[in-house]
Amino acid sequence: MQHVADKDMIRNAFGDETDDLARPPHIDAPISHPLWPAIEKAMQEVYDPEIPVNIYELGLIYLVEIDDQDNINVKMSLTAPGCPVAGEMPGMVSDAIKTVEGVGKIDVELIWDPPWDPSFMAETAKLQLNMF
Repeated sequence: MQHVADKDMIRNAFGDETDDLARPPHIDAPISHPLWPAIEKAMQEVYDPEIPVNIYELGLIYLVEIDDQDNINVKMSLTAPGCPVAGEMPGMVSDAIKTVEGVGKIDVELIWDPPWDPSFMAETAKLQLNMF
């Protein structure tokens, strides 16, 4: 799979709306929490090696919870159960979130229900992959 549009092209086209377009439609996350912007940005640095879009914008992150001690709970999926990096991806997400100052313990769980499908993708991911 190849990029059709890259991040800079999308930011040039949509300006300030880019961040909203990069948020997957089905994610359940505490977007008003002070740590959320840094956690969201950290997850956007994790890529599936077979797809040139980050896993956050692909819609693979289903749930992010931040408790009152800033411990983080993430539920995520993959594009397919047979994904060759299935065993590594939760650790990659955890490692990315660990870079955020102020987070406590991090738990990343791989789930398969609901199964991922392209409707979970953010608009920016669809643009990058020409999936309109």
